Amino acid sequence: MAWEVLSAIGTIAFAISGAIIAMEEEFDIFGVYLLGIVTAFGGGAVRNLLIGVPVSNLWEQEMMIQLALVSITLVFLFPHRLLGQWNRWGHFFDAIGLSAFAIQGALHAVELNLPVYAVVVAAVLTGSGGGIIRDMLAGRKPLVLKVEIYAVWAAMAGLLISVDLIRNDFYLYILFTAITVLRILSYTYKWRLPSRKITSV
Repeated sequence: MAWEVLSAIGTIAFAISGAIIAMEEEFDIFGVYLLGIVTAFGGGAVRNLLIGVPVSNLWEQEMMIQLALVSITLVFLFPHRLLGQWNRWGHFFDAIGLSAFAIQGALHAVELNLPVYAVVVAAVLTGSGGGIIRDMLAGRKPLVLKVEIYAVWAAMAGLLISVDLIRNDFYLYILFTAITVLRILSYTYKWRLPSRKITSV
């Protein structure tokens, strides 16, 4: 049950975030749908490539594709003056997508009996892969590469699931909520990992 719910939540959230960024960059309607779909399914495609699952499996998720298309359409028809507040609440959709897909990716890897490190990688790539592709196609620096903590939360979800600490649906939903909240807090309060900048002399 959790698998289907998290897949639906992640698909809707990332499709919306992709569509909004496409409109911010003044893409035409084809570009809006393209970026929304790529954002919603890009992470899963990258994950499947790395863990040996056919990428074509993604296109068997007919309901998820329909959810993505409906979400993109609603965003495209939504009043633009309300969508202009991307920096205020748009990251919220990205946080939801990151959390939902990170958990879904980890569960998928566990089902394939992959080792711990592979589960963590699957969580990170599924959670952030779509956003990376979205930002690159839009000509932006990917969120995962910015100083605010991003992919670490996906890795944490993957680790907890890989060591079998969290498998029950109830606890998966709690984990989903926790990862979403942590991501929101990290960009709200500018939580950062250590970094170094090299300056030319």
